[in-house]
Amino acid sequence: MSTTVWFLTSNPGKLEEAQHHFQELGIEVKGLDLPEDTILEPQAGDLETVARSKLAQALAHLPHEGAMVMVEDAGLFVDALDGFPGVYSSYAFSTIGNHGILRLLSHLVDDDPVRIKNLRSASFEAVAALWDGENVLLGKGVCKGAIATKVQGEAGFGFDPIFIPADLDDSGEPVSPGVLGAVSTHGQTFGVVGPYTKHQFSHRRRALEDLLSQLPLLEPDE
Repeated sequence: MSTTVWFLTSNPGKLEEAQHHFQELGIEVKGLDLPEDTILEPQAGDLETVARSKLAQALAHLPHEGAMVMVEDAGLFVDALDGFPGVYSSYAFSTIGNHGILRLLSHLVDDDPVRIKNLRSASFEAVAALWDGENVLLGKGVCKGAIATKVQGEAGFGFDPIFIPADLDDSGEPVSPGVLGAVSTHGQTFGVVGPYTKHQFSHRRRALEDLLSQLPLLEPDE
């Protein structure tokens, strides 16, 4: 079996992160950066359907038969908006942006920090899908949190400056609002904290780790 995974992405940060995780299994990850509009974005309500569609389309553009290919899709799901923007996060960010999401939630205010986090609860979710030459494997990751009442910081990308992640316990699981965890941004958004801190919460990292846990038999070529 091939020990190279072609990752359908034009984002160098995503590619570098995937390379870091896969190298422990002796698997090289290379970017599959196709011309714009080569892969059509499906109209679907969940990340798994979108990822499977993109994976199926990418198979026609692999450099050789039997190669492995991976796609990754992520989105922001706001509970008070019935999961919007979800799979449409990229489009929503390019049209209404962070301030648009804040306006949609402007009626959800409360002086109590715990109640407001519950009112404005949200999550970043990711799905990593891999065609291993025979089967489709799926890895899923979730980062729970809440939407801030204003934009904070300029780091990261997308909706990072309005997303406050839930604190994590010693095992990396989210704790209830109002409980100080072992890992915390202390109420700051992803737009404020540095890459190392954000990585500890990362939904994309969790999706990749979930995917890799399903590949115990993959070994580098002798």
